[in-house]
Amino acid sequence: MWLKNEQATLEFAAKLAAALPDTGLTIHLHGNLGAGKTTLVRGLLQALGHQGNVKSPTYTLIEHYQLADKPVFHLDLYRLADPEELLYLGIEDYLTPAALLLIEWPEQGGDLLPKPDLTVNLTYQADGRNLQLDAHSPAGQKICDKLHK
Repeated sequence: MWLKNEQATLEFAAKLAAALPDTGLTIHLHGNLGAGKTTLVRGLLQALGHQGNVKSPTYTLIEHYQLADKPVFHLDLYRLADPEELLYLGIEDYLTPAALLLIEWPEQGGDLLPKPDLTVNLTYQADGRNLQLDAHSPAGQKICDKLHK
């Protein structure tokens, strides 16, 4: 899918938010620095009802948002030196069945992270971004099916 600018990314994020199930889900976000991962997360959180700023957790590693009855955890693992650091951060506390996990740079977390239901890949193009979704579970496939209708 072609995203020509930030507005297109936010519009896609709103569509993604509408397709999410009520239960927990893990989404891995891949892309180079500046590819639009945090912009996508910001749009998703705002579409889910978050009021206020959405900060990149580049330095804090984890930002928590409580939306209605759904906890949302936005992780940015770019600066993670070793996956075991996640244990010190209490990663187990975030892995609840109801939680929505949005994980940037998931490769830095190794096997300590849950497998994704959905993977979002953002890549630079000449004057925009290309977005690719890959489902890795039945829940992820349902989201892809809804988005491709």
